[in-house]
Amino acid sequence: MQANDNKNNETSEQITESGLVSTFDGKHKIHCLTIIGEIEGHNVLSEQSKTTKYEHVIPQLVSIEESREIEGLLIILNTVGGDVEAGLAIAELISGMKKPTVSFVLGGGHSIGVPLAVSAKKSFIAPSATMTVHPVRMNGLMIGVPQMMHHFERMQDRITEFVVRNSKISAERFTSLMMNTGEMVTDVGSILNGEKAVESGLIDSVGTLSSVIEELYKLIEQGEG
Repeated sequence: MQANDNKNNETSEQITESGLVSTFDGKHKIHCLTIIGEIEGHNVLSEQSKTTKYEHVIPQLVSIEESREIEGLLIILNTVGGDVEAGLAIAELISGMKKPTVSFVLGGGHSIGVPLAVSAKKSFIAPSATMTVHPVRMNGLMIGVPQMMHHFERMQDRITEFVVRNSKISAERFTSLMMNTGEMVTDVGSILNGEKAVESGLIDSVGTLSSVIEELYKLIEQGEG
């Protein structure tokens, strides 16, 4: 009884500290990674902000890929976006994993959350969830020179190329959603609900937690064959 209590306490601490947990009580051994709030990069955000720190996530992904026990990875997203370089780095690592991976957008997968959502081998979105597609933004002091504009363009091209490579959406369609001027009053871009995200080719399916886990189990079993 004490061993079970210690195991439960350890799991609770793991979730509280990092939003990560491995579940070994189901049909297959899977790891759940939550990406919530704002993705924190090289700059530390305020203590009042919910953040996902990339320096915590990156070594976890390496550990999951190398683990002999963990059979698959479930990524749950509810993010407003954040640091573009950090988010894209995490997305690249996920897309390059051999382990079965499934993402689930729950609440929101906005901005750099879009590449993160499509980085898994299969992507799902809750019916009530939304995704915001918009051009790269920059906060703080910027130098108004052509080189800075080229930097923005190159960064945007990297994101577009990644999304197109890891989803069923075309570059033309993604760009039109990103540059849409008729949807947001004070901004450029598009807000997609679950069904629209699937119709556009951005996300594979609308789903629930049970259907997401079922798909991850299916990917694991296909790999075993």
